[in-house]
Amino acid sequence: MAQAYDYLSEWFEFLNDDCDYALWSQYFIEGLSRFGAGRKGLELGCGSGAFCRALARAGYGMTGMDISAPMLSKAARLAREEGLDIPFLQADAETFCAPRKFDFVLSPNDCYNYVAQRDLEPAFRRAAAALKKNGIFWFDISSAYKLREKVANNIFADDREEVTYLSFNTLYPDRVRMEVTLFARESDGKFRRFDETHLQYIHEEEDVLRALKNAGFAVIAEEGHLGAEKSGSDRLNFICVKRAES
Repeated sequence: MAQAYDYLSEWFEFLNDDCDYALWSQYFIEGLSRFGAGRKGLELGCGSGAFCRALARAGYGMTGMDISAPMLSKAARLAREEGLDIPFLQADAETFCAPRKFDFVLSPNDCYNYVAQRDLEPAFRRAAAALKKNGIFWFDISSAYKLREKVANNIFADDREEVTYLSFNTLYPDRVRMEVTLFARESDGKFRRFDETHLQYIHEEEDVLRALKNAGFAVIAEEGHLGAEKSGSDRLNFICVKRAES
């Protein structure tokens, strides 16, 4: 069984065309300005680079980082096609060492759901080390309710002309295991099957807040998706500032 995003990388943005990357990116652009972030940013778990490209077009100096080599290859290709100069680096959120200090670290779309509970605080410490004094750390997670009640023990399917996506999801005490199957059309018109496994860990809000405090962050805002009320939202945004003493 392949690792997460070994094959899904080629189709990720295509299959997520309903999430409105333009609106989502504008939410970050407006928020970064509102919270006084500087212009140099690192995106952790950048995937195929949709947010990096959007922020770069808005004038930010972006660096992208992801654990998946296929995702990074796709990100670099899409950035080149737009004429954007964005460096992409391979590393994971738990062990990375940033090549320089950044004004902000952005990690949208569930990156930290791929980090186990015991590794959350060390991963946040890595983010703190990548930031300048008073730098902004902004990330989201899929809520515990979403993973337990909507994603787990469910089947998701998306059938397109060129690709079919299936996800068979099983709940465990601390995570959801997702067995993903893709049927992708190749140049000869035949479909080829690809399988990979995803593990998303369930994080309770109070555990995230405790890990952030221990890692040297002060939380300045908590929001639901796109700034909505966090109560009942499937996605929780944590907007933090690196404390001066950390």
